[in-house]
This record gives sequence, C-alpha cells and structure tokens, in this order.
Amino acid sequence: MNESVDTIIWQEILNNLGIVVIIPTYNNDRTLLSVIEGVKQYSKHIIVVNDGSTDTTSGILKSIPGIQIITHTKNKGKGYALKNGLSAAKEQGFRYAITIDSDGQHYPADIPAFVNEIEMHPDSMLVGARNLTANNMPGKNTFANKFSNFWFQLETGIKLEDTQSGYRLYPLHHIGKMKYCTAKYEFELEMIVFLAWKGVNVKNIPVNVYYPPQDERVSHFRPLRDFTRISILNTILVIATFLWILPLKFLRKLTWANIRAFIDKEILKSKDSNRTMTLSIMLGIFMGIIPIWGYQMIVTVFLAHFLRLNKVISLVASNISIPPVMPFLLYGSYATGCVLTNSPVSFDFTGVSLERMKTVLFQYLTGSIVFALVCSILAGIISASLLLIFRKRKQAVDI
Repeated sequence: MNESVDTIIWQEILNNLGIVVIIPTYNNDRTLLSVIEGVKQYSKHIIVVNDGSTDTTSGILKSIPGIQIITHTKNKGKGYALKNGLSAAKEQGFRYAITIDSDGQHYPADIPAFVNEIEMHPDSMLVGARNLTANNMPGKNTFANKFSNFWFQLETGIKLEDTQSGYRLYPLHHIGKMKYCTAKYEFELEMIVFLAWKGVNVKNIPVNVYYPPQDERVSHFRPLRDFTRISILNTILVIATFLWILPLKFLRKLTWANIRAFIDKEILKSKDSNRTMTLSIMLGIFMGIIPIWGYQMIVTVFLAHFLRLNKVISLVASNISIPPVMPFLLYGSYATGCVLTNSPVSFDFTGVSLERMKTVLFQYLTGSIVFALVCSILAGIISASLLLIFRKRKQAVDI
C-alpha cells in the first residue's frame, strides 16, 4: 500500500513539473520490461523508442499498457532514436525529458535525484555521473569517459565527472529545432556541448550504475567506429570553439564599461613595463593573424608564458581574428602574398586547377606571415605611444 501511494505521489510530482521519461531501446529484450516497470513507479508519461529491434522487443512493448511507442523499421542509431523521442516530447508540451537506457545499467530509483535537482536548479541540463570504480566497469569505458571529459572542458570551459552517461534530464525548450549533425552515440556529446554554448547550466548529479559480468553484457557500442566518430566530432567542436564561440563570447562582453574597466585594471594599473605590454600586444596581434586556426589562443598563451609577457594582454590581442574582422585579415594576407610574388590580386577562380590552388595557397600562407608581422609592428608603435601618454597621465593623476 505504501509503495502504491509513493508511486502516485511521484507520478504527480513529475506530471506537475512537465517531465516525461524517454527510453531508447535496441535488442535489449532481457532487461527492457524491468526498466519500464521500474520507470512506471515514478512516471506515468513514458516514451519508448524501438530503434529497429530484431528480438522480442516489439511483443514486449505491445503487452505493456500506458506507454507511448515510437518504432523505427530499421536500426538508425541511438542519436536518431533520442532525436525522435525528444522531438515527440517537445511537441506534446513537456518541459523536461529524462532519458534512461534500456540495458539495465541505470536504476529508475535515481529518478527522484533528477527531480530534486531540477527543482533547485530549473532549466538545467543534468547528466548522471556514474561511479567509474564500480564492479565490472569496463576499462575502455573509463578511458573513453576521461577522454570525453577533457574535450568537453576544452570546448565549453565546464568540468564534468561524466559526459557519456545516457541517464540525463534535458530542458526541452532549450533544445531548439533538433537540427543536430550526428545520429549515433556521439549525439549525446553534441547535445551537451551545444546547450553549454547556449548558456544552459550543465552539471552532473551522482547516480548508481550496474555493470553485469562480461558474459551477460549486451552492448551495441562499436569501439573503433564509434570512438572515431566521437573523435571527429570533438575535432569539429574544438575548431568551432576557437574560431566562433570564444570570439563571440568576447564580442558580447565588449561593452564600453567592460572595456574601460579592462584598460584601467590590466593596462593602466598593470605592474608590467611599457616594453612588456607593447611586446605582449605585438605577440597577440601576430598570433591572431597567422593561419593556425583553432590553436591561436593556446599557442599565444604558451609563448607569452615562455617569453615572460603579459598572458592576458596577449590573449586579448589575439582576438583580432574575430569573425567581423576575419575577411579583412584574409584579404590582407592574400594581397600581401600577391605583392611578394609579383602577382595581381585576383579573385577570378574560373577554371580552377590543382596548380592554381597551390599558387593561391602559397600566396596566402606567405603573405599571412608578412602581413601579421607588419600589423604587429604597427600595433606595437601605436601601443607604445599610447602607453607612454596615458600611463604618464595616470601616474600624474594618482600623485
């Protein structure tokens, strides 16, 4: 009787919060029923996505009343199944969706943990953090998770203990129109990166996990192929982070109040000499123009540290390559290369050939280094002059 009352209470709590539970499944007929029955103890809104199962899954689902079933005639991947489940949940007006795998590794009894957390932090993206030292935890899973955590932090600046867990709570109105690139396991990584980029609070909550012995385990993760997919996705996301996301964040903070505060704190009141400040700006401008996209900021910070320059000033100066300025830098680099090779500045790409592409690439790469050096020297002359004037003025006012 108590259990029945508890079920009714939790179902009402989830209903009032607008929470639906989504269970993607593919050939997990040994554990599927117990997972669904466990979830029903907490939620009366359940969407099961049958991703082309060829075992007895279809029969099991037909025998369970009160659940919504989405069926794929062919297996299309976990990411595709999640997309369809999340889209259906959004269309039906739910605010949140909890996703739980059907292989029995996750405990439905952890659903209240997600509920309690989302009540304290509404509209957050919650990822269940598994105990990576649990019995029977595969070593490859531990390595893959640490690998994924590292790249997620690099791409978003957020440190998580577990980025690969399929036990999650999604804030549906932050997801957008579901136009995401991936359809397999890497979709879950893509989702949390995109949500973090949108400013959504992404955090872990501890959950329990069960890993059956090796001979009982059913896994559809293909290490070589899926790990390659995830690696390719991370490469794309890192490039997007340094070419677009970080410069965009920089632009959003570029208000007059922030600029004045930055100049006062980091330049006028800096303990570094005018020479150090000037060289720091020159380094940043040079690194911001040369074509090592995706690594400009990392290399800039490393060189500034090695040369004992002001890392903050160098890093800010390297943001000269923000999207609005980028076309001018590209043109300046290419035009400089044409001058160096005594060639006309031409944008006529009719009759493109491999030889022509090599020539243009050589002109651009050569020109970018010289153009970056010229811009760096000009920036140094201007910076040195302004520092000499305004730092003296500041010192006079302070006296």
